[in-house]
Amino acid sequence: MGTDGQRTGTPLHCLVTGASGYIGGRLVPELLRAGHRVRCLARSPGKLRDHPWARDTETVRGDVTDAGSVASAMRGIDVAYYLVHALGSGSGFEETDRRAARIFAAQAHASGVRRIVYLGGLTPYGVPERELSPHLRSRAEVGRVFLEAPVPATVLRAAVVIGSGSASFEMLRYLTERLPVMVTPSWVRTRIQPIAVRDVLRYLVGSATMPDDVDRAFDIGGPDILTYREMMCRYAEIAGLRRRLIVPVPLLTPGLSSHWVGLVTPVPASIARPLTESLRHEVVTREHDIARYVPDRPGLPLPFDEALGLALRRVREAQVATRWSSAAVPGAPSDPLPTDPDWAGGSLYTDDRQVPVDASSASLWKVIEGIGGDHGWYSFPPAWAVRGLLDRFVGGVGLRRGRRDAERLRVGDSVDFWRVEEVEPGHLLRLRAEMRLPGLAWLEMYAETDDEGGTRYRQRALFHPRGLLGHAYWWSVSPFHALVFGGMARNITRAAAEPGAAAEPGAAAEGLGRGGPGQED
Repeated sequence: MGTDGQRTGTPLHCLVTGASGYIGGRLVPELLRAGHRVRCLARSPGKLRDHPWARDTETVRGDVTDAGSVASAMRGIDVAYYLVHALGSGSGFEETDRRAARIFAAQAHASGVRRIVYLGGLTPYGVPERELSPHLRSRAEVGRVFLEAPVPATVLRAAVVIGSGSASFEMLRYLTERLPVMVTPSWVRTRIQPIAVRDVLRYLVGSATMPDDVDRAFDIGGPDILTYREMMCRYAEIAGLRRRLIVPVPLLTPGLSSHWVGLVTPVPASIARPLTESLRHEVVTREHDIARYVPDRPGLPLPFDEALGLALRRVREAQVATRWSSAAVPGAPSDPLPTDPDWAGGSLYTDDRQVPVDASSASLWKVIEGIGGDHGWYSFPPAWAVRGLLDRFVGGVGLRRGRRDAERLRVGDSVDFWRVEEVEPGHLLRLRAEMRLPGLAWLEMYAETDDEGGTRYRQRALFHPRGLLGHAYWWSVSPFHALVFGGMARNITRAAAEPGAAAEPGAAAEGLGRGGPGQED
């Protein structure tokens, strides 16, 4: 079992915020396995629709910065999990975090919630708070807000979380795999105490049943204390790679470090920066008091090598339940496709294409659902690569986020610089662009049956321009649509007609269980 999984004597009603994110998406099934009822608070409930646990939970629409929606979500709740933060949402993210935490604490008190559980960051001992990175400083302040509130709180403080799909793991993985020789920032010498994601989840679940008089912070970490350089060397050994040559230099600032990470790994600079900034100082636990309330079993917490090996196995077996990119990208467009009759957004440019397919609808759908990631985009790869590089250059997510699962998609998944907005299995895949654009963009792909019973592929690209720059952007790239979108339509239909493209019987049914409750690594 991933996090103990024992059923508690008295089932609790738990509210989980951040359920579309990396930790929240894994915590929900663990709470269910422990016998608790779960309600999720989400700005876009549709993103949770396709999770394997969705039918066993209640989802309500709301935002932690909106007191009214938080109050409604808190009704009848025993334990409230706060797993969100406003990092990267602008220069005022610290104030947004502070305000959201105060609203959450106040509404929990008003609703009679018996405990708040918060996962924050491990702060370095003896370093004044003013010298911490904005990321760690804000995490620490949110923890204080909860500890000073009337509702008893459990504040868990972790450093680097190691698990398949975590941003920290992906950063470590790609730096080590792609650079056999690397000139690195000086923070690779900093001592860190990483923790396996399954241990984080175990402590989060166990916190729900702490005695009412427990109101404090706990440091949580694994049994190993390593430098980042040692972590990379251990990764290379476990992954079967040649020994890496690592040369630290003191010249790389946190800003330059984040761009360096963004260049080499799929983690964009906007997310890499808080990760690299938090590595400037030693982050090691000073106590392990959590074990009094959530006892450790033999072999737990997991050693670093074992946590790394389990995470690698999950990646190689395509059993990644959630990824760092599962959460919405700060600053990325989140508007749904403007199909509402009341849409008053002005111009909407479209590029429509239809191509007959000499294959079954199932074969075509398999190609559509597998698009992106290692499969690519079926047209003019250099153009997509350049667009991805330009996006990363201006601070976007770029083309290298890949996919959570190589074959199947669910609403909310990231696919390179797109996000899945809608999936109608066997018929429609709608993607919303998260690259930097002067407007909003979507790409729709359909597997259809024509009037004569044949298979037809339909593709529609849509763009809602923002201002004059948006209109200029559309007209400047429209001459290339025949090459990019036309080539995509032709190549997708050709791929569907290739032998072996049809999905095996029962594959879809088997896929429903992928990423469900189980061991989390």
